[in-house]
Amino acid sequence: MTQVKSAFEFISSTEVSSLNLTVEHYQHTKTGAVHYHLAADNQEKVFMVALRTMPKDSTGVAHILEHTALCGSEKYPVRDPFFMMTRRSLNTFMNAMTSSDWTAYPFASQNDKDFDNLLSVYLDAVFFARLDELDFAQEGHRVEFEKMEDPTSDLVYKGVVFNEMKGAMSSPVSQLWQKISKHLFPTNTYHYNSGGEPSEITNLSYEQLKSFYSSHYHPSNAIFMTFGDMDVAEMHEKFDQQALAKFDKQEQQWAVPLEQRLAAPIRVEESYAVETDNEDELKDKTHHVIAWLLGESANLKEQLEAHLLSALLLDNSASPLRKALEKCEFASAPSPMCGLEDSNREMSFMCGIEGSNVGDGDAFEKLIFEVLNDVAEKGVAQEEIDSVLHQLEFHQREIGGDSHPYGMQLIFSGMSAATHYGDPVAMINIEPALAALKEDSKDPDFVGHLIKDLLLSNRHFIRLSLRPDRELGAEELRIEKSKLTKMKAELSDDDAQSIIKQSLALKARQEQEDDSDLLPSVGLEDIPTEIKYPEPDDEATRKAANVSTASTSNITSYSTGTNGIVYQQLITNLPPLNAQELQLLPLLGYTWTEVGAKGDYLEQQQKQAAYCGGISSYASIKPKAMNDDNQQNEMLAYYTFSGKALASNQQAFSDLMRETMLQGDFSDAERVGELAEQISARRLQGITGNGHGLAMQIAAAQVTEHAAMMSDISGLPLTQRLKASFGQPSKDQAATLAADLQALQQKVVSQPTEVLLVQDKEQLAAHAQSVSPWQQDYAEAPFTIAPADAKTLASSASHSYWMVDSQVNYCAMAFPTVNQLHADAPALSVAAGILRNGFLHTAIREQGGAYGAGASQDSNLGIFKFYSYRDPRIEGTFDDFKASVNWILNDAKDESLVEQSILGIIGSMDRPSSPAGEAKLIHHAMKSGRTPARRLAYRQGLLAVTLADVKRVMETYLLGVEGKKAVLAPKGTSDIAVKLGLNAIEL
Repeated sequence: MTQVKSAFEFISSTEVSSLNLTVEHYQHTKTGAVHYHLAADNQEKVFMVALRTMPKDSTGVAHILEHTALCGSEKYPVRDPFFMMTRRSLNTFMNAMTSSDWTAYPFASQNDKDFDNLLSVYLDAVFFARLDELDFAQEGHRVEFEKMEDPTSDLVYKGVVFNEMKGAMSSPVSQLWQKISKHLFPTNTYHYNSGGEPSEITNLSYEQLKSFYSSHYHPSNAIFMTFGDMDVAEMHEKFDQQALAKFDKQEQQWAVPLEQRLAAPIRVEESYAVETDNEDELKDKTHHVIAWLLGESANLKEQLEAHLLSALLLDNSASPLRKALEKCEFASAPSPMCGLEDSNREMSFMCGIEGSNVGDGDAFEKLIFEVLNDVAEKGVAQEEIDSVLHQLEFHQREIGGDSHPYGMQLIFSGMSAATHYGDPVAMINIEPALAALKEDSKDPDFVGHLIKDLLLSNRHFIRLSLRPDRELGAEELRIEKSKLTKMKAELSDDDAQSIIKQSLALKARQEQEDDSDLLPSVGLEDIPTEIKYPEPDDEATRKAANVSTASTSNITSYSTGTNGIVYQQLITNLPPLNAQELQLLPLLGYTWTEVGAKGDYLEQQQKQAAYCGGISSYASIKPKAMNDDNQQNEMLAYYTFSGKALASNQQAFSDLMRETMLQGDFSDAERVGELAEQISARRLQGITGNGHGLAMQIAAAQVTEHAAMMSDISGLPLTQRLKASFGQPSKDQAATLAADLQALQQKVVSQPTEVLLVQDKEQLAAHAQSVSPWQQDYAEAPFTIAPADAKTLASSASHSYWMVDSQVNYCAMAFPTVNQLHADAPALSVAAGILRNGFLHTAIREQGGAYGAGASQDSNLGIFKFYSYRDPRIEGTFDDFKASVNWILNDAKDESLVEQSILGIIGSMDRPSSPAGEAKLIHHAMKSGRTPARRLAYRQGLLAVTLADVKRVMETYLLGVEGKKAVLAPKGTSDIAVKLGLNAIEL
């Protein structure tokens, strides 16, 4: 048999024992494309190809190209292969993303056939994109007449990225980041907004997009990274035959030039839009941030030193700089822009405050340098340095995967170094450099020298003051409309007809039926019939570890591969609570682990840094799966303390968990007030990032009492209360809040406690022994709410139109349906996928210009929901929600629509978590009655759904039913609320 010579040259292999993997480095001989493979015994396979993309303006060329490249390729000439593959695949992750200097196309799958299918589509999309001009108009920007075929109507801008960035840049924090970058990097690519500034996106031409593609999307500029258990030689053959062999080497190297250093600091003032008619609303709304430019991120030694310094100064409330920012008398909270940014070629360190005023800039700068000089002169205690080194070691060792695939997490840890022609292997295998840092840090002058070298003697820093401007938003809108008015006035008849012609051509393209058989697919036969769940340690396992089963009846343990980390949860039943106490629950969760125990909170913060990888607490209130009728289930309510630590620290960690929970001390009212201010600010800043989720919550609140309660205690009503009462709490308010939280904490800890342990098998005995003081009787208790309290909590559902600081809308509609045990639940879930795939994506995203739209069946609440995300429309979107129901009943005739929806649902259900995450998930599912047997029954129910079933449930639950509407919209749009018959409120 002839040995085929590989198109790739082997460069090196590095074992990373702390992560149980090996990093292999290869290079494509012909083009120079690099490939890093993380060989690991993991069933989830991850692929990513990234291109260095370095825009020279803020037109969003790299971002729009990322979207447009996924709209059809040579081998797959369909209009939207990316979105079509999401419903022809069992992927566990599939996306594309644009950063400041790279664009990446990653996916993950546990199915070999699916992996190969996605690889073929991704390689063709990246290297052989069609870049149709109509796709550029749809995804990037275009002008249309407001009434498409009426040239006398106004011109409007449309485009998915245009509206996406209007939504993204509505956030003051996003604007803060972009303006810091603009001034910190005056000459290179980081000066610009790679996502695109809405006011500049419309300047990008189709020819510029194609030129950027031809120069940047080339194998010589590509970085391939993979993870998992796979045949590398076979993979190389696919890379080469499907893409790389068709290119010659490109000699140009795409490297970001080092920034020209400033001779003197820059102090600058910028503004952000705030919609208000009240001058007083502008008070205490200014952000102040200082940002320094540091060394190169690809230098691991310098990067670890910068991380060490950043953590020592800012990691927790006991850290000197964070302590000063939290105690600052002329600000409400530390800025979100605090810490080290290490993804660019040159790192930056930032610290700042929010809730301040323009005139406080000098005092802020003085405060920062006083703290830095003080720390540089006095140094830092060795135990504090050891605590930070402990955190670095913890995060290096922990197996993630609960939010993104673990392999992708590792890939991205090396991505920045690969982008800047550094060594990504070193960034993945940091143990040697970490060991060297431990030795260096023993020098008592080490931290002082770091502060002086990186900050005090570094003149390349900026101080940015970002102030509110109530006229800015209106002026930006006026400029946009003026530009369109001028454009229309200069249109010839031929120009007007060209716009109409393009609009109609795009509409026809969006409505055309592509031949989906051109794309590869998996089928229902490729779906595993069962899914394995982790099982708790049985009696034999416990006996083998010398753990007494009789004395640990309230302790459940899972022994699974956690790479030397132990996880622990302390779970108590929630006692009967009134409406006010229920509304306080989220605040209790936010503050409990941030206050002291038996006294000083600073000491408690230091203990957490020294002994564990973090402690959090939260309440859970959810229906318990008990029967399959359409009635509200019995509620299950409990409170969870959750933490994790290196196994070497497990006794100290267990003691700390117990102490923090039982002896939480809210007596420091000033501290409680500070935390309430910070929470209020973060929730306000997070609205536009989760606008669709909040809109669905508001819509659902009008459907059931339970949904109303959850909206009141965790949604916008909570944000409204925080803003009104704790935006800047008085001493009396803080003292009252502290007393109320202490009383609530005492009620929670008075309940019996259940203990959940997760660890490596060899750590079971020691971990169980460390929690032996918790041995007690435990039984779950039902949870009910008094009718008067339920009425109080539901009262906030009267507001269904919330006006917020946003340039775009978020729409939702909700309908009552059934819980997950009902026979119709699987068909409703499949219907949601069909609506998204077959109608809503085209109508609301492609034609309407929203960034996203879809539907979901929430079987926990028994509610069916529609949503749109970063949407320029409101009324048209609600029309489309309604039209989608008629479409599925009258026009959906292809049974393959059902299969495609099922594939998406199963792929999501089978998405793996971390070993610890999977153990915790199954334990909490079991508590609420979602047993493996019931999950299997639901899975089998999904596989049995037919198109007839889907139409029947649509007819039963949605047809002719007036869904409950909800909208998050820009301020000043109450006239639309009146038109829709919705009750408006401004936040």
